[in-house]
Amino acid sequence: MRLVGAAEMRAIERAAIDRLGVRSLELMERAGRAVTGAAAHLSRPGGRFLVVCGGGNNGGDGWVAARLLLPSGRVQVIAVVAPDQLGGDAAVMAARALAAGVPVQRFIEEVPLGAGPSDLVIDALFGTGLSRPVEGRFAAAIAAITAARRGGATVLSVDLPSGLSADSGRPQGACVEADATVTFGLQKRGLVLHPGIGLAGKVTVADIGLPVAAVDEVAERCRLLDEAEARALVPRRDPAAHKGDAGRVLLLAGSPGKTGAAHLALTGVLRGGAGLVTLAARAEVLPLALAGRPEAMSVALAGEGPLGAEDLPALLRLSPGADALVAGPGLFRGPETGRLLQAWLSMAPRPAVLDADALNALEPEPAWLGRLEAPVILTPHPGELARLCGLTVEQVQADRIGLAMDRAEAWGVVLVLKGARTVVAAPGRPAAIIPTGNAGLATGGTGDVLAGLCGALLAGGLARFDAARVGAWVHGAAGDLVASRLGERGLLAGDLGEAIGQVWARWGR
Repeated sequence: MRLVGAAEMRAIERAAIDRLGVRSLELMERAGRAVTGAAAHLSRPGGRFLVVCGGGNNGGDGWVAARLLLPSGRVQVIAVVAPDQLGGDAAVMAARALAAGVPVQRFIEEVPLGAGPSDLVIDALFGTGLSRPVEGRFAAAIAAITAARRGGATVLSVDLPSGLSADSGRPQGACVEADATVTFGLQKRGLVLHPGIGLAGKVTVADIGLPVAAVDEVAERCRLLDEAEARALVPRRDPAAHKGDAGRVLLLAGSPGKTGAAHLALTGVLRGGAGLVTLAARAEVLPLALAGRPEAMSVALAGEGPLGAEDLPALLRLSPGADALVAGPGLFRGPETGRLLQAWLSMAPRPAVLDADALNALEPEPAWLGRLEAPVILTPHPGELARLCGLTVEQVQADRIGLAMDRAEAWGVVLVLKGARTVVAAPGRPAAIIPTGNAGLATGGTGDVLAGLCGALLAGGLARFDAARVGAWVHGAAGDLVASRLGERGLLAGDLGEAIGQVWARWGR
């Protein structure tokens, strides 16, 4: 499913109006009609429709809905911007509503809306055009809507909950919390990202007649990866395949105290379908890391302590036998580890997944990754990406999609930004938003399983963007299966392996 931000939506509407002859008033009329239908569905017997209208096109949509709801005899417009102060299409629609006899009252700050538990409040203050924090009487209007909802009224938002960023899904100051949202034309990014998901309630995407040609004229930047699309990226295994055909993975992971990370990464590789996997680690790591994993092979790296330049010859000897490399989970990291990884990846051109301590060993702004012969997938959580970019975690979270796309392009990598609604970005491709997963995955080791899973898919022949987005989707779906049985609090990283197998079984893969 295509997702759009504010700028894309404006460009699509401009293409429809300026170049394809669609009348803007007709788009507004259709939008208002969609709001009317949603409002009628949500209404309660004896309740009123209180339409809180702002000053732009979103307010215009509200005026249309108020006019169309007038036959119910139970509609009231609460104007945060007076009708005589409106411009453009909103002014036209307000005039039509007033001519039809829609009752209007001015919004007065600190005065409640007067909504009762049976009433429906239609939030038509701001849509995708909001670009600054909400202040003044608009913030007061949002506070009044919030108070009405707390008093039992139902809230329906027009296009977006007012105050929510269409791009990031984060409130821009005060923000409406809606029971339902009817959005127009295309799904907005902010409605599928946290915390926007929780603020929007049940979201309906209404067709308002935007021509396909207008939509296609604007480059796609983001998609919500659904199950059918993810499944289609994974081919069925050839009935005559042997273990070499299924892919061979070399895993560099583990250290004293972090042997479990290597074990969990092995689980991800094996459940991901790799035919052969070899764990390379210090000798003291191997017994615990391999416990319960007789399917895996191993090579002890000579010496002791953190990995450094002396380990390069051994890794180069092992690499030709691998179809993909995975490095990082619980890695024995020291001051030379970053240089070791750079030399290894440069001299052993194999597709690679870098996670956890491999990412922490990289220098900030690792643009050299883009100069490698083989493709690379990075799987950072927000803290790791913040360090690589010289930002705070808050800055990363404020624009997850934009930052992931920017760094993927700058570094020439596929970047999997983990978290609530994982983002997968690749140079020159629309970013993929992963709808699977839950808060139970916020526990140690789940990222190690994901790294191994992505490595197995790479080794099995999937292109790096496909391997990353399928891996993230399946990993999240496995987490959902575990949470459905054990609860989010009961989810352990070690539970994910069997659940990954359940996803493959459901897909017939």
